[in-house]
Amino acid sequence: MAAISVCMIVKNEEAILARCLDSLDGLYEELVIVDTGSTDRTKEIAKEYGAKLFSFPWVEDFSAARNFAFSKCTKDYIYSVDADEVLDEINRQRFLSLKKALLPEVEIVQMLYVERDHQTVLNSAKEYRPKLFKRKRSFTWIDPIHETVRLDPVVFDSDIEIMHLPQKLHASRDFSVFESAYAREGRLSRNLYTTYAKELLKCGTDDDFIRAGAIFEQVLRSENLDLVHLQAVCCVLAHAARVSKDDARFIKYASKVLSCEACSEICYEMGQFFFDKQDFEEASLWFFNAAYETECVLDIHRGGDMALEALSASYEGMASLLEAEITGEHPNVSTSDQNFRTIVDNIASLRNLAKETKAQADAWIFPEI
Repeated sequence: MAAISVCMIVKNEEAILARCLDSLDGLYEELVIVDTGSTDRTKEIAKEYGAKLFSFPWVEDFSAARNFAFSKCTKDYIYSVDADEVLDEINRQRFLSLKKALLPEVEIVQMLYVERDHQTVLNSAKEYRPKLFKRKRSFTWIDPIHETVRLDPVVFDSDIEIMHLPQKLHASRDFSVFESAYAREGRLSRNLYTTYAKELLKCGTDDDFIRAGAIFEQVLRSENLDLVHLQAVCCVLAHAARVSKDDARFIKYASKVLSCEACSEICYEMGQFFFDKQDFEEASLWFFNAAYETECVLDIHRGGDMALEALSASYEGMASLLEAEITGEHPNVSTSDQNFRTIVDNIASLRNLAKETKAQADAWIFPEI
């Protein structure tokens, strides 16, 4: 049976640390907890559970803290855990079964990360994430001729589901880390640009977008981006320009995506741009494209329930403008006008479309995986 080191980095987690550790009871042989500056009872709770407790100064770098924590583990495998994660009894039993059956050649085990109420970067209810790591990795020669060393890890996708149950979103903390990392290094990894963009679209405030915009402007000027990263960078820049009411910059960045390959996110931004100007007919065309004609690359909501809600609101906006033509203080069309009946029918049709689309938005289901 594989021996497991549970490895955690924590800070001010007194409210949820015991819940996490109770759910892991009996699953590990070693508990390593690295504290990055708690001012509450986190360290005392860790000691109560028999943890090997270490301190590490917070340097705005989760990788540095995680590497330090991993260096203190001594067992066959390291289970990397956050304090807001929980295993229920079914998944505790799955974990025990995995321990008994784990083949030594497996170097990484992925587990299903399950989100409930707090979405930050996931575009499905469940997502595979690497969680269990072989502490010592051996080299293996492969290929019958011109032999070489296998560099890719052997990964096993398990059926274990980890419930992510944070008390609140950590987006503001994450944005601070992104910003500090860019200021320190002058760049981020390609993966982080996409992750940063996803988290902004799901959780960012206008101010978060505007600060990120300064970073993504530099990225766009200085780096040769492939399509996926160009879409991510320009979606952020377009949103930042829109909320700043800088129309010229908005069109500039939106056009960069539309000239390559439109995605749901940029169509949604175009829809919001025209909706804000009360051009509901043009807005409806873009929201329709977001919902039905394009694919999401960052935030599935902008091609799903959010796009449908906005499309419904656009139809209602169009109906209201038409209604004003015949019922306003200074109507353009009198009841005796031959176009009056046509306008009334159009209003009814638009309101039916708004109702149907709103029903689709309400029935929209977050993908399982």
